[in-house]
Amino acid sequence: MPYVDRQNRICGFLDIEENESSGKFLRRYFILDTQQGSLVWFMDNPQNLPVGADCVGSLKLTYISKVSDATKLRPKAEFCFVINAGMRKFFLQANDQQDLVDWVNALNKATKITVPKASDVQQNSENQKSLPDVVGSKKQVSYKTEIIGGVPIVTQTQQEGGDGAERAEREAMQRSHSQLPYFLGRPAQEHTVIKSGYCVKQGAVMRNWKRRYFLLEENSMSYFKSDLEKEPLRMIPLKEVHKVQECKQSDIMMRDNLFEVVTTSRTFYIQADSPEEMHSWIKAVSGAIVAQRGPGRSAATGLLGEYFERYNITFVWFAYI
Repeated sequence: MPYVDRQNRICGFLDIEENESSGKFLRRYFILDTQQGSLVWFMDNPQNLPVGADCVGSLKLTYISKVSDATKLRPKAEFCFVINAGMRKFFLQANDQQDLVDWVNALNKATKITVPKASDVQQNSENQKSLPDVVGSKKQVSYKTEIIGGVPIVTQTQQEGGDGAERAEREAMQRSHSQLPYFLGRPAQEHTVIKSGYCVKQGAVMRNWKRRYFLLEENSMSYFKSDLEKEPLRMIPLKEVHKVQECKQSDIMMRDNLFEVVTTSRTFYIQADSPEEMHSWIKAVSGAIVAQRGPGRSAATGLLGEYFERYNITFVWFAYI
């Protein structure tokens, strides 16, 4: 779902058909900035990109004439809507029906504020001929991110025509929704998958932020380099989790949708793609913990209980009245 960030901008992930009529939708992070009068999109949340990273596309709100549902125009693209901007149509895919409605309403509301007067329409039309609708080249360019000396470096890998690069990019930017099917490349699991999806996690040593694929099961929460990996980078047993909650240091870290998983040895700081996803993860992890330990048992009592049971320790309480 789109959300309002600290700068009062509407943000969120969408899939966009960057090359018109190509039928290929790419995952991008969108920012609707009514103060600047523009809609811009990036490879990822700018908070996760190198400082000063440029957007891969932009559109002035004054060019937008109408935003509407495009299900009939793109029947194969689920939750699709279209932005009409001059001679160009931008087709985008939302995450679900409510996400589609929210974005369409937000864009139409923003364009009502910036729509030029009738006397200026002709002048804007002439300006459109000389100004590009989208920043950058028309050719599709793919990128790769490498960590060198603790610093994420984004480099161009291949121009349009490289199906392998495009496929890798799409796989790397899978939707972070729990309702998506668990990927087929992983062997069958013994435990039930409660929730899965992409989030951004802070590293323990370098304190940098990396996008990871998270998997919540009955007894553990694991994260992987991507949803194609079979072995997790780390598995967090739920019996070691003291609490999971919205992060109280989000203002200090300057991160939206940040929550924390507090264990006996470490606090994991995890950023979701939206407030809804953040609360969904908190609810899912908390529910899994309760289901594992039983109602009324916290992480501390669970660990102490195991200790008492192991060493056959019995406590007797006396009350003085």
